[in-house]
Amino acid sequence: MLTLADIDFDATATLLARYGLTLHRVADGEAIPGSYWGECEAGLIGHNVYARGDTPVHSLLHEAAHLIVLPPERRAQVHTDATDSIEEEDAVCVLQALLGDALPGVGRERVLADMDGWGYTFRLGSAKAYFERDSDSAWQWLQVRGLADAGARSLTLPDFAPVS
Repeated sequence: MLTLADIDFDATATLLARYGLTLHRVADGEAIPGSYWGECEAGLIGHNVYARGDTPVHSLLHEAAHLIVLPPERRAQVHTDATDSIEEEDAVCVLQALLGDALPGVGRERVLADMDGWGYTFRLGSAKAYFERDSDSAWQWLQVRGLADAGARSLTLPDFAPVS
């Protein structure tokens, strides 16, 4: 499982900042604020994403994606649990893989493999199969919001956004 300690923290923080988010490094052994799953899983509160060195990259990207898909006024209200929408959750699963493409040494293939290793379940049996063959509505959901190009199956990066 690829962790935050395995990748460039600054590159990750810069990527999230493009979406108006702040990445906070939590000290090893400390509880992660806003973590839905606990343990080493990433947390979110408002515009902030929290992770330790042992936080899986896919977890960090998944939680960040939950905030990215929300309008800023809804982000401010988030603490630990970002959504109860199946459509949004599906889109977040696609977006986290796309965000992996934007990070050096990560890529969508690694994110999708780690999602399977963590225990995500999809109708077609794997995150990659979902991403490639069963996620058309998620791609459209992301495209409508300007976050992805459904035709090119790629991420649409925003201009740099100020961190709130």
